[in-house]
Amino acid sequence: MVEGDVEEASLGLSDRFEQVRDVYHLAARFAFGLGAQEARRCNVEGSLNAAAWALSRPRLRRFVYLGGYRMLHASTRPGAESALTERARGRLYRRLGAYEASKHEAYLAVRRFAAERGLRWTAVHPSSVIGDSRTGETTQLTGLGETIERLWQGRLPALVGSERTFLPLVTVDYLARFLASVPERPETAEQDLCVLDQATPRLPALVRGIAAHLERRPPRWVLPVGLVRLLPEALTGVPRESLSFLAEDAYDTRAADAHARAIGLAMPPIRTSVERWCDYLAATRFGAAPGR
Repeated sequence: MVEGDVEEASLGLSDRFEQVRDVYHLAARFAFGLGAQEARRCNVEGSLNAAAWALSRPRLRRFVYLGGYRMLHASTRPGAESALTERARGRLYRRLGAYEASKHEAYLAVRRFAAERGLRWTAVHPSSVIGDSRTGETTQLTGLGETIERLWQGRLPALVGSERTFLPLVTVDYLARFLASVPERPETAEQDLCVLDQATPRLPALVRGIAAHLERRPPRWVLPVGLVRLLPEALTGVPRESLSFLAEDAYDTRAADAHARAIGLAMPPIRTSVERWCDYLAATRFGAAPGR
């Protein structure tokens, strides 16, 4: 294990690692409520630092960039290799919030860098990542994990969205195996691979199923996003930045599915995976008692 820093040139590494063939850029500052400069420093400038470091590896086979499924939807994705103007950047950050906007900007910046400098790349865009399909283990609670914690505590009287809201999931072990295999196949070069389980139930049905499994009372209401956006965060307890994820959109996973079939990788059953994840969260008191 070697520690570096994506916010530094050459990632703060003194060793050149000249034998490295594949570089995976998974680092990001992930939180709601970030300032734009803080988010850009890690997520945008850090991504370009990682891409530049990868390009300087003499034996580089592939630079694998971890994006996000929302940036591939037609309604949110800007033009692929265009530079954002200051005005467009300002609109993007106001609309999406610093975290998601910085991920969009980073994706554009990496694509532009790759086109200009000849970097061999693949972008993998996962949906919300849940625990290991066999054990449920995870260290990431932001998002749906926090919703489940409120459900467990009896503090989830309502959901936000609609009966058609689609918050797709993918297990961390499936994603890890998928990522590890990407550079092995030349067919994945210069591709965007959207990785999610299309069998994920719509959000209200998903949460009702979780409530039944955990023997908790399910939410009684589903509130429209537009209404919640107008209310103070202190009243709703829902970060405004998270609302853009509560959409009814569909996502094109054909390229990722084709790669998975080619390597013999199958999605684990989503219902069982979710139940094991919830059991792990409850057993570890949502991170308060790790290792239990």
